[in-house]
Amino acid sequence: MRRIIDGYFTLLKVLAVLCLATMVVLVFGNVVLRYGFNQGITVSEELSRWAFVWLTFLGGLVVLRERGHMGVDLMLKKLPVLGERICLIAAQILMLGCSLLFLKGSWVQMQINLSFPSPVTGFSMGWFYGSGVVFGASAALIQLYEIGRLMVCRDIHEHSRHLETHL
Repeated sequence: MRRIIDGYFTLLKVLAVLCLATMVVLVFGNVVLRYGFNQGITVSEELSRWAFVWLTFLGGLVVLRERGHMGVDLMLKKLPVLGERICLIAAQILMLGCSLLFLKGSWVQMQINLSFPSPVTGFSMGWFYGSGVVFGASAALIQLYEIGRLMVCRDIHEHSRHLETHL
């Protein structure tokens, strides 16, 4: 199971790099063509916008898994171990609720826009909103895992060390 999860997040990282490379090539190429040759790449703006949206969501998932988001734990560290555990679980439950709402809304938008083509490329707009579905579902699974780990870890600091080295 660990290999599947690691493979999934490696795939997300590769896709994020591809999105970034696509953006750079399209935008830079379009600038050079516009100023140097009075030409342009018609789909450049639309595809780079799509790549940016996907890059943002994929990067957010990778950082969520690696616990790389900024956080202020000044008050949390002053609580007793049980209080710290309760606060961490409550935070994960709140984030899970947000992720599920995000998933639901993205799913509805994706279903609504599946049959609508994008203005320039003609691709289904469902692919655009699909980024939110991937994010919401993956984030919810990460948060469920975090809640489970927090509930079964004997030492709250063992949980933090585990996340830093294994997740």
